[in-house]
Amino acid sequence: MKDFKSILYVAIGACSYGVLATIVKYANDLGIKTSALTFLQFFVGFLFLFLLNLLKKNSETTEKIKTSSKIKLIIWGTALGLTTTLYYLSIQYIPVSLGIILLMQSIWISLIIEIFVTKTKPSFMKIISVMIALIGTFLATDIFNQAVTLDFRGILLGFSAGVSYSIAIFVSSNIESQIKSSVRSQYLVLGGLILITLFWNFNIIRDISIEALPWGILIAVFGTILPPLLFTKGIPKTGIALANIIASLEIPVSILSAIIILNESVNLIQWIGVAIILFAVVTINKNLGI
Repeated sequence: MKDFKSILYVAIGACSYGVLATIVKYANDLGIKTSALTFLQFFVGFLFLFLLNLLKKNSETTEKIKTSSKIKLIIWGTALGLTTTLYYLSIQYIPVSLGIILLMQSIWISLIIEIFVTKTKPSFMKIISVMIALIGTFLATDIFNQAVTLDFRGILLGFSAGVSYSIAIFVSSNIESQIKSSVRSQYLVLGGLILITLFWNFNIIRDISIEALPWGILIAVFGTILPPLLFTKGIPKTGIALANIIASLEIPVSILSAIIILNESVNLIQWIGVAIILFAVVTINKNLGI
């Protein structure tokens, strides 16, 4: 059996990600703008990681990182900022419970990226799993319910966030992997911060306020501080396959938090769709070794 503490670390990290969109939408309803929230999330997250690495550097001997490696991480880190921006924009037009389903299309998009990058042919079971995930998505989005009107802008933004998230996952796992995780996270988050600053530009100055600060700190804790630290601690011991399955907890947690806090409604067909997606995640990562 895998280390229970490590499984718990990954589970808490996934649940932290799961409540993000609900917090953002709740803050939006209070008049806090998305531009201020996204900027504060990445600014506070970067500041925390910078100070953490600075303290570690003073307490232990660390290998100097090449400038080229830093630049590479910052450039690829823009995918994190783009994912957050697109995801938070999507839930302005669609429910959080639908936004998380679109975001988690990264389950199968990541496989496609892996195929193109590694030039390996996917197994028959992985192809079947992707098809299962797509069927689950159709049910979870309640797309066949004629009484439901879906905003195309939200769908497009949510799916784009899923594509960007897939790139961010690949980057987090493969780019400059020899560098310590907390340091890599610092430069990746910096890349995200730069993209967010360029994207929102003067809107940040206009929308940022004292009222936005506690909400920005809160989503920074759940989005850019806790998950990287917990995943770094847990995933090396659980392994990638099991970690992917545990991380899928983000889907039901996000939906449940939206139901409880935002009073969103999710019908039985949608819950069946969610269950099918989770089954697809297990199938894709079936070689667990546990």
